[in-house]
Amino acid sequence: MGEPNQSDSLGVLATTRHVVDLATGVRINAPATEALAQQIARHDLTPAVWDRALHWSGAPEATANYILVLDSLNFCFWGEPRWIVTYQGRRYNGYAALAAALTRALEHHHPLTDAGYLAQIDESELATILAGEAPIPLLTERVENLREVGRVLQAHYDGQFGNLIRESGGSAVELVRRVVDAFPSFRDVATYTGAEVHFYKRAQILASDLHGAFDGKGLGTFHDLDQLTAFADYKVPQVLRELGVLRYSEELSALVDARVELAPGSLFEVEIRAATIWAVEELRRALRQRDIDLPAYQLDWTLWQFGQDLPATTHPYHRTRTIFY
Repeated sequence: MGEPNQSDSLGVLATTRHVVDLATGVRINAPATEALAQQIARHDLTPAVWDRALHWSGAPEATANYILVLDSLNFCFWGEPRWIVTYQGRRYNGYAALAAALTRALEHHHPLTDAGYLAQIDESELATILAGEAPIPLLTERVENLREVGRVLQAHYDGQFGNLIRESGGSAVELVRRVVDAFPSFRDVATYTGAEVHFYKRAQILASDLHGAFDGKGLGTFHDLDQLTAFADYKVPQVLRELGVLRYSEELSALVDARVELAPGSLFEVEIRAATIWAVEELRRALRQRDIDLPAYQLDWTLWQFGQDLPATTHPYHRTRTIFY
């Protein structure tokens, strides 16, 4: 495992490398990483595009608040039966269902961009907003996250997330730092063999989403998006495992394939997430050797897209009930 080849101001690469170096349940398969790089290099990648038909937008300040609300709720969509939302005649699940539900709610005049409303929202109100064919998991935790967002925005930022963004000075890294400091629900940090491990999944994707929502302009202008890492969740490691880039031990394979839940912060769960970040970093290097320089967040999006077309025979993703992804 080589040294990080990008700035690591957030400490994500260094702390996750510590895990990968010691991991017993997951390892990164270098030949498969090279093969995947070759596969990606043979195709013209379409850059990630913000889905404006699915996402709500309004005035800049309100749009920034919407993105914060979106990513405060952007976690843990799996379950049986699946949570599915119908919007404009189409059925959505997962993250797309969340975007659809929030857009639907805003179109029906639920004031989700108002900090005062968020600070007081209750479980019944949020259940109505997120109503689908099955209940969304972790509803109570989602209510707590929204209340935290509302309280912090009211107390420190005049109700506007845009003020925090401006304080970050056009730096995605500084934005992530400020978000995890201001909002404990974004503080995605684990402990492994006594050492702190930084993931910051939702805080990092928040910066990426702002960039997409604002077309890289105004409140979405960041000069260091290349310093973000992959967003360690459950779909991307599933894809990397299916492609042979991640290899699980027999013990971990048995647990994941039997759909046994891995506790948040458990050794195997932390190892899967850390290996995901480093596998994408190794993939970035392999692509750079082929004169293709893609930031980790775009590679993450590419792998996530692969995950939408996996065959039915694919191994399941690992299951962890957590607010962090």
